[in-house]
Amino acid sequence: MKIDAPALVKWISAKIVATFFCLLASTAIAQAESYFSEPVYVTLRESDQIARFPGKVIWDGGPKMLYTSVTPNGKIVVASSPKEGSVYIFDAHNGKQLSNITTDKAAKGLKVSPDGEQVYVCNEGANTVSIVNLAQKKVVKTISVGNMPHNIRFSDDGKKAYVTLQGAAGLAVIDTEKQEMTHVIATEGLATPHNIDLSKDGKMAFIRDTSNQVGVLDLTTGKMKKIIPVGQGHAGIDVTPDGKWVFTGAIADDVVTVINAKTLSVVKSIKVGFGPHGVRASADNRYLYVAVTADDSFVVIDIKSMEVVKTYPLTSFPFWVAVNGNP
Repeated sequence: MKIDAPALVKWISAKIVATFFCLLASTAIAQAESYFSEPVYVTLRESDQIARFPGKVIWDGGPKMLYTSVTPNGKIVVASSPKEGSVYIFDAHNGKQLSNITTDKAAKGLKVSPDGEQVYVCNEGANTVSIVNLAQKKVVKTISVGNMPHNIRFSDDGKKAYVTLQGAAGLAVIDTEKQEMTHVIATEGLATPHNIDLSKDGKMAFIRDTSNQVGVLDLTTGKMKKIIPVGQGHAGIDVTPDGKWVFTGAIADDVVTVINAKTLSVVKSIKVGFGPHGVRASADNRYLYVAVTADDSFVVIDIKSMEVVKTYPLTSFPFWVAVNGNP
């Protein structure tokens, strides 16, 4: 049998090249997947959808999907629709819509309770917080809290819920066992408290306003410890699970500001594209995820290097980020 040597060499070369590019693509995919130790969920406000990473799987949701949260067991995702005044409930694995529960006017910030049984929803247009029982899929209580409640954060033990009152320069405190508001802490120097997270020990609230400030509020004394200038416009805020860093976006700017949670000083501003709003760290403190509204992108920051390592195009105004293990 006569072998065509040039043709054989050409065939082998083609196979080698094809194998090389397949391996290159596989490596790129594996690296992209490595950015996510847990699933990450991003609301897409203008397309009424939710994106799930890794894999960038898109689910259909409800009108103007805004804030989102995930149950501690990772099985359920909830998202608010301010246009409908309701909360959508999804299967976290496949995106199947399980329910749509009416709460009240302009449902915005929400959070799943630490026990995974309830969702507290801030109804900004009604000055109330609705408590939704996830098993019963209905509102079981509505609490009046003050002017323009915007977002919420539970204490880690679930005994208290802190609600930002954007129209009242205060932080409403809810006793979750009694399901009633006990008092309001004034946010002195911070006229429009918008989003909130807590220090690792639960003693301080880091509060992002609607302009360009982060307030550090001592929850024991009720005194504002410091006001920190950050990027322009409102945004989300996140304390990393290990308690070391505080990150906040800036919807009218192009930076994510990094604050040392111990010294309360700004250590870096990271450019991510215009309009960063939702920010959330991975549960293992390795990466920060950023929803960039105006640039229609989803950015991954390496927390060790404090540099952007990946940008995913994500159309239709990506707004909020939820990560299991980092409420």
